[in-house]
Amino acid sequence: METYAIVLDYLPNGRATERGFHREPVVIGLGTSELKFLEVLVAPGARFAPGARIALVPIEGRAPPIDHVRRRLSADELTSAARTELGPALEAIVRDDATRYLRFFNEAEAVSRRFHLLELLPGVGKKTMEAIVAERRVRPFASFRDIEARVHLKSPEKLIVARIEQELTGIDDKYRLFVAA
Repeated sequence: METYAIVLDYLPNGRATERGFHREPVVIGLGTSELKFLEVLVAPGARFAPGARIALVPIEGRAPPIDHVRRRLSADELTSAARTELGPALEAIVRDDATRYLRFFNEAEAVSRRFHLLELLPGVGKKTMEAIVAERRVRPFASFRDIEARVHLKSPEKLIVARIEQELTGIDDKYRLFVAA
């Protein structure tokens, strides 16, 4: 269950596809832990800006600024503004939960003798994968900067973000690294 979401788009007059006179304000968000697209109905009087982190459940006895989560969305149902905000939102999620994503670099396994999970990251080939595996045998990576310095891999967090974007937008791959099907 998602506890927090990043606002990708705020629609104060509801979605254009809704019928009827009374449309409710809606937030299109991305859950921070399970990376699900969500359509969230807003509590009366609440306003949101893209990129804001909002609580979806009561935290420390405080009610969240939302009414309820209406449903889970597919990537096809996102607005153009939500698609634009997806990259920066994913970067914020990866940055805020760096230990979770560093664990992938430190613990990813070989799938077969010829294929490794690290190779599923866009831009990581055999040589880079071998360098990552060799360096993590010396000692585990402590941060994304540590990976950059020891493996000479530019912006490893952006590789994670690119892979998550592929998984969210429906890449046909039998391996899911970060997003459940």
